[in-house]
Amino acid sequence: MFLVFCCTVIFLPSLQKDLELIQNLQFPSATYPNATSPDPATIAGSVEFQKSPPFYPSPWVSGLGDWGASVAKAQALVAQMTLAEKVNLTTGVGWEGERCVGQTGMSTVIQLNGSEALTAHRFRPQTGYPISMSTGLASDFNSVFSAGVNVAATWDRGRAYTRGQGMGAEHQGKGVDVQLGPVSGPIGRAPEGGRNWEGFSPDPVLSGIMMAQSVQGIQSQGVIACSKHYIGNEQEHFRQVPQAGFDNLTDSYSSNIDDVTLHELYLWPFADAVRAGTGSVMCSYNQVNNSYACQNSYLLNNILKNELGFQGFVVSDWSGQHSGIGSAFAGLDMTMPGDVGFDSDTSFWGTNLTVAVLNGTVPQWRVDDAVTRILAAWYYVGRDTKQIPINFDSWTLATYGYQHFYAQEDVRLINEHVDVRADHAATIRDLGSASTVLLKNVNNALPLTGHEKLTAVFGNDAGDNPNGPNGCSDRGCDNGTLAMGWGSGSANFPYLVTPETAIQNELIGNGAVFESITDNFAYGQIETLAMRASTAIVFVNADAGEGYIVVDGNQGDRNNLTLWQGGDNLIMNVSSLCNNTIVVIHSVGPVLLANYSANPNITAILWAGIPGQESGNSIADVLYGRVNPGAKLPFTMAVSREDYGSDLLYLPNAAVPQLDFAEGVFIDYRALDRAGIAPVYEFGFGLSYTTFAYSALSVVKQNAGPYNPTTGTTAPAPTFGTVDNTSADYLFPSNISRIPFYIYPYLNVSDLQAASQDPAYGVPGYIPALAQDGSPQPLNPAGGAPGGNPQLYDVLYMVTATVTNTGSVAGEEVAQLYLSLGGPYDPPVVLRGFERLSIQPGMSATFTAELTRRDVSNWDTAAQNWLVSAYPKTVRVGSSSRNLPLEMALPM
Repeated sequence: MFLVFCCTVIFLPSLQKDLELIQNLQFPSATYPNATSPDPATIAGSVEFQKSPPFYPSPWVSGLGDWGASVAKAQALVAQMTLAEKVNLTTGVGWEGERCVGQTGMSTVIQLNGSEALTAHRFRPQTGYPISMSTGLASDFNSVFSAGVNVAATWDRGRAYTRGQGMGAEHQGKGVDVQLGPVSGPIGRAPEGGRNWEGFSPDPVLSGIMMAQSVQGIQSQGVIACSKHYIGNEQEHFRQVPQAGFDNLTDSYSSNIDDVTLHELYLWPFADAVRAGTGSVMCSYNQVNNSYACQNSYLLNNILKNELGFQGFVVSDWSGQHSGIGSAFAGLDMTMPGDVGFDSDTSFWGTNLTVAVLNGTVPQWRVDDAVTRILAAWYYVGRDTKQIPINFDSWTLATYGYQHFYAQEDVRLINEHVDVRADHAATIRDLGSASTVLLKNVNNALPLTGHEKLTAVFGNDAGDNPNGPNGCSDRGCDNGTLAMGWGSGSANFPYLVTPETAIQNELIGNGAVFESITDNFAYGQIETLAMRASTAIVFVNADAGEGYIVVDGNQGDRNNLTLWQGGDNLIMNVSSLCNNTIVVIHSVGPVLLANYSANPNITAILWAGIPGQESGNSIADVLYGRVNPGAKLPFTMAVSREDYGSDLLYLPNAAVPQLDFAEGVFIDYRALDRAGIAPVYEFGFGLSYTTFAYSALSVVKQNAGPYNPTTGTTAPAPTFGTVDNTSADYLFPSNISRIPFYIYPYLNVSDLQAASQDPAYGVPGYIPALAQDGSPQPLNPAGGAPGGNPQLYDVLYMVTATVTNTGSVAGEEVAQLYLSLGGPYDPPVVLRGFERLSIQPGMSATFTAELTRRDVSNWDTAAQNWLVSAYPKTVRVGSSSRNLPLEMALPM
């Protein structure tokens, strides 16, 4: 058996940052002074250099929920494994060591599909970066799906599941075992965050539902979902010291987060992912409360494994591990890519983990638990019956090449060019149109008929990248239409339908007249064409991505919220000459639109996000009325960046940059609502080609019974098999040809001190109290099952309302339920439910939502549990966060 992690090649080019330019820019702090939370506990719990409390021992997997059979199978297998095989499964073979971006070592007790036994020098559990979308891989003949932010804009559970299903199927077809996605870290604390587009929404409920549906869709195809990046991973600047471009930094930034904010905002989607059965969780690069996320015992041991009852395995982000036994004790189960630094030929684990078990520092039960968790996830998704050999290579598209890319060894067939796309183009086209938000539509300017006298398309964003859709490595440029952000979350396009092509095909098929200009700076030609056009469609964009690539001075994170490539000037120039100007925005998140929302010459505005390979077809379907837009904004479009309250830290404020999340739970619409700031377009807003009315709100209390905290203790930590403590038995096997830079579990010499190559070996060091304790441990009162205490998900209220299509065409409406929790430190409203309804003209549909105990609770820091406060609570239902015509007091 082996796991494969696959994605695009990640490299670390010199940033060549113009420090003088950066220092001259007036970048704000992480929270604006007037946006700090009113909760004293939040302020006290989000201060510079605060410390994360320790929590030991690392909880051992127990088969909670529906994991029992998978854990039992895993335990039976672990009992047959040697220590070397166990260590091999927890440690990657090194960067560029195998064909996937991350692969672990071998085990001789597993066979591929029951037929192909693995040889003794290599075990490749393949856990991977997604072939398509969220995290990508350097493959071909794969699809490029719509981004996570687009999926959130659909507000459609079924479409989220279908997308996950499609991506999982493509990973399965390439031989990948673990898809590194979905994403809810970043959640989108600051709108400029570079990787926000990979995730869903700054609202935890919307993100959590989309996370859960994505996990279930991926894993329905026999591929392990890896929910990431856990946690507080909210910006690209300073996530890794070598990428930061500043000489005075010593460590990655620390996200300083209080307990309430952690539970009510950032942890919420991960709880949903765990409850949905995610097989893996990836810990992030950053520190949280000044402890690295991949060795933060409080977050991994106490919160994830103890409180949330996570039964799968924790894998490090690539080079996100910063210690050996420290990370093992703190709850890390697998290290990727296995070496300390890329191709460093050293590892915190590998040989060192073998030594640590043999000398008694790391107890056998901790390694057994890590391996059991990995294998339990394997069995949980049915990987034991579905795994196929990997058939592509992450480092090259050549058909033949090196099996071990960095070592330049073992030439063989490495790319079989398997086409895994199936019929996913139809899914992607549907996702693109279903996620397009209609923001403005004056006098029914849309839909177009396709018979307009002269349609003129403007903008670099409408056309092709001159170098092809894959012309920039990891999509690290903004040339041509924007259909995907940049970084390891990108993938290779099989093709890219541009808006220019799709609209031209539409109009030529109708015998209409069409012209286009895709140079944003061809001012004279733009002026001439705009004056002639009866309909002008202007395409603009704003890009972002991962921090190892800098585009136009943007180091992953955006420097601002303005449009790119002179997009603002393009809109103003065209609209000043054409009084029927339609603006289409492809962006990774919010942009500043206040200048256009009230401009009378701009008759329609659409936000189309980053829709993937069918981009042009998707927008044409909406423009020409084949699809009636039903999407809603998954974030707020504010007047200024300051309105959001929270921002990024662009310049270091210490050798270990400190990001104090002093705004607490007040991000995005919650921040604007609290401050009484009017947005341009609010969270949840979106128009249709028809109209809807809301009526007949009903709230019915259910007989759920009381909430009982979980009590009792665990069984003692189990061990499986025995460890042979004869160090000579772990010497490098004589029948194996050593591959340079490959990470192995073996010893070079039988003397443990010499084998460790650690000059401080034997010097008394720090082993956290209880870290080695395998005795029964108390259960967490807020825990008890995957996702937390099962009674948190008891339905306390059923909410229904009637939604009527009052227009003349069929349409889809997303009915939304918000709750006022009533406390002095609570946001005015928080999203708690939604449903996308398809309704014929003149007809009505019933919106139904459940309110669970968790939905109506707050996190109590003293009780360390969820409690329903005595404050009066109000249910509100409507079409957006600021249009809630129905309300009713919640019967307590």
